[in-house]
Amino acid sequence: QVQLVESGGGLVQAGGSLRLSCAASGRSFSSYAMAWFRQAPGKEREFVAAVTWSGGNIIYSDSVKGRFTISRDNTKNTLSLQMNSLKPEDTAVYYCAADQYYSNDPRDYDYWGQGTQVTVSS
Repeated sequence: QVQLVESGGGLVQAGGSLRLSCAASGRSFSSYAMAWFRQAPGKEREFVAAVTWSGGNIIYSDSVKGRFTISRDNTKNTLSLQMNSLKPEDTAVYYCAADQYYSNDPRDYDYWGQGTQVTVSS
């Protein structure tokens, strides 16, 4: 079991930056692949970025590539998402997720945080 708690969301102007964090507790954080997803009102949950347990492999959605950076610190049981050059279309609730398998499909993830709201004004 892994418990996940996101933080760092807020309101920012277009072009600005935010850094999201996900604190994990429970067993074997370092053995899990981790990911960020987001969900805007009326839309399906969307993949943002994922990282393998070691940090050696990372994937991004095309919509955030070059603007967002995912990272993890297995010594502190934390996952981060640095978001730069934010756009209004990035507005969503952002969720971190964990699973034994590295994937961009939300159906593959067993553990989820409660989400943190990110709002980007134009």
